[in-house]
Amino acid sequence: MSSTNTGAGPARAVNGSPQLELDGIREKMLGLGLLHAAETLAEELSEAVKHDRAAHIVLDRLLSREIAARDERRVRTSLKLSNLPPGMTLGNFDFGFQPSLERRQVETLATCAFIREHATLLVQGPPGVGKTHLAVALGVRAIEQGFSVAFYRLDELLHVMRKDAKVSSQALKRKKYFNVSYLVVDEVGFEPMSQSDASLFFRLVSYRYRRGSTAITTNKSVKDWPGILAGDEALAAAILDRLLHKSVVLNVRGRSYRLQELEKILK
Repeated sequence: MSSTNTGAGPARAVNGSPQLELDGIREKMLGLGLLHAAETLAEELSEAVKHDRAAHIVLDRLLSREIAARDERRVRTSLKLSNLPPGMTLGNFDFGFQPSLERRQVETLATCAFIREHATLLVQGPPGVGKTHLAVALGVRAIEQGFSVAFYRLDELLHVMRKDAKVSSQALKRKKYFNVSYLVVDEVGFEPMSQSDASLFFRLVSYRYRRGSTAITTNKSVKDWPGILAGDEALAAAILDRLLHKSVVLNVRGRSYRLQELEKILK
């Protein structure tokens, strides 16, 4: 007399492994939000049988893959929200083209200790030498290490701050440019600010002082900052006092990458 299967349904084989019903396990994983672990469960169990892995090793591998996938999604989402220009990393920065930069100093910055210390990063130099690339690349590294990041060109930032000029102090604290861990302000100094814009910039710097790290790229030296800030020497002194109190200054002195590319095209 043949036996009858009284179970809820037929068990499924996983690449030659013992008969297992995986649907219920997957559903539990999905219910816990373990999406990647659920997707890779069958593969990991098959590998476990093949290599005779212990149960705790299988569990560790599933959780490690889930954590890696979540971190990858976090980084991808954070990069999108940060507005950082794409394609600028420390890996593709040409240190050989800019010998004025100490690679060791940049590698120290890449640990993001200066962000933890709420220090300013001031990147000075003429146009085209890689100032933005450096500030952005450090932003990418900051996101990878779990920091919140935002990127603005100065004209974009001033436009936003003008709209928020009458916003209460409490509401300002919730603005991205006020509360991110690492704020990049690009292209400071190409155009002088009006008195009202300079005052808004002071409000930003004053609030972020000792609360967050701000990176500024500029084509002007510190002595020229009064000219950037509506000719107001007192305001410039107050802003620089806060920015430079705890800071790292990179002076990039070299040839322009853009001019180099233009020379190649014209040859």
